[in-house]
Amino acid sequence: MSILDDLDLSSIADERVRQCLVLLLNLVDTQKHEISELRAENQRLRDEINRLKGEHGKPTIKGNKPPPGKSINYSSEPERRTPKEWTKAKKTPTLRVNREQVLRVDPAILPSDAEFKGYEDVIVQDLIFRADNVRFRKEKFHSPAEQKTYLAPLPPGYEGQFGPGIKALSLVLAFGANVSEPKIHELFGEVGVQISVGEVSNLLIHNHEPFHAEKAAVVEAGLRSSPWQHLDQTSTRVNGQNQNCQILCNPLYTALFTTPSKDRLSVLDVLRNGRPRVFLLNDHAERWLDQTGLSRTIREQVARLPHDQIWDEATREALFQQHLPKVGPQQRRWIMDATAVAAYHAQDADPIVQLLLCDDAPQFGGITDALALCWIHEGRHYKKLTPWVKALQEKLAAFLTRFWDYYRELQTYRGQPSQAERDRLAARFDEVFTPNLDYRSLDERIAKTRDNKAQLLQVLEHPEIPLHNNPAELGARGRVRKRDVSFGPRNAAGAKAWDTFGTLAATTRKLGLSFFAYIQDRIGATNQIPRLDQIIQARAQDLNLGMSWNTS
Repeated sequence: MSILDDLDLSSIADERVRQCLVLLLNLVDTQKHEISELRAENQRLRDEINRLKGEHGKPTIKGNKPPPGKSINYSSEPERRTPKEWTKAKKTPTLRVNREQVLRVDPAILPSDAEFKGYEDVIVQDLIFRADNVRFRKEKFHSPAEQKTYLAPLPPGYEGQFGPGIKALSLVLAFGANVSEPKIHELFGEVGVQISVGEVSNLLIHNHEPFHAEKAAVVEAGLRSSPWQHLDQTSTRVNGQNQNCQILCNPLYTALFTTPSKDRLSVLDVLRNGRPRVFLLNDHAERWLDQTGLSRTIREQVARLPHDQIWDEATREALFQQHLPKVGPQQRRWIMDATAVAAYHAQDADPIVQLLLCDDAPQFGGITDALALCWIHEGRHYKKLTPWVKALQEKLAAFLTRFWDYYRELQTYRGQPSQAERDRLAARFDEVFTPNLDYRSLDERIAKTRDNKAQLLQVLEHPEIPLHNNPAELGARGRVRKRDVSFGPRNAAGAKAWDTFGTLAATTRKLGLSFFAYIQDRIGATNQIPRLDQIIQARAQDLNLGMSWNTS
């Protein structure tokens, strides 16, 4: 292997010999990866055979954590970020003092000449956590003339057996801190609160219509706040069944939606904020269908459907049964997607997203006028290349340096866009992503990046959009952590609560608000914190997140 480590391909004078050696090195590299994959597949097959025989497969035992520098790290954090000097911020100026206590010096230890020189302040943070059981003595009056009893009402938030403190803390622990329901129940029991596990579940799931309504308003305001949106998906489970969580966001909000599927219709459901599905056969839908593999016979059947009329779900199903009874599931899906997207773009009452910033999953395509791809996702594909030969490793390292240098140039452009720089960066893309000709796997990946040039360079036309989809991935991470702790809700009501409070927790943090204070404000009906959708609307005007669309 030391001979290959010292190999310098550029030093080989005979071009035919060099090309032959390059071909052999690529062949060895490819076969090494194939052998590794085949070994893993063979082991999986052996394990499955053993399980079918009633035996056990090879146990999954994680090895020791590799030392620094030896593990495979697909993160691009070191390459794309410029390190900043860290300084510790002072907390004292921002702390609110709840009470003051004067501490006195024992007079017995003071000398006779001691003089009072004032006070030296020290602020210590602490937390009081205890039960606060209240006996309300409600005045009661009776009017014999009216045959009616008058009873003093309970303060806001005290309806039922538990007060606003328990209700608010339950929600914050479950959805803000990702504490499991049994642990919440255990914590309450430690401080003397008598509450059942089922009642904890009820506090988290039921009677939250005002919160559900505010979540819907947040999504509506978020969709109207910018013509572009982040979108990502992650798996989740409802009553043990696999479903999907869709994450929709921009700098002002993050919203979560649990859907049975992650197909294009589900994405449209999210962009339409859960409104009932509608369909429309018009020129837009027919242009979409022209790009699919529908046969002439099916196209003739589609042509018999009513044109330029909005159908609801029941009407669409009846029309399909009448005119398309024998259409296969894939062709049926194409027709539904085409008519649903057409209906989305034809309506004018609801906000229409102009650009989605996401990954290259097929269900995101064709919904919006433009699609922007994440540069960090793109860079991750290159970091997953693991060449065996040092000469190819050096080729990959040199390319990655150019890749992240170009990424930083795009970041600089976002801050100071100009037509000249836009033209230069568009041309520079072709220079950076030029095939290497010596490393086959790298060239194949570069070719795929070149195919996505238009989606990767949307930032040149719209400098306000980020170069990555990290905000949506961070939203997905919150759901994943919640899923790791609590596995998943048991029913639709639980899934709705997960979505609503996950949305409100993430959005309050983005708006610089305390989720705990927000929940306390809403449950206690103090109304000190404005509605979140109103805050989003006000800040959207200041941020002007659709600047390039407004000036075009």
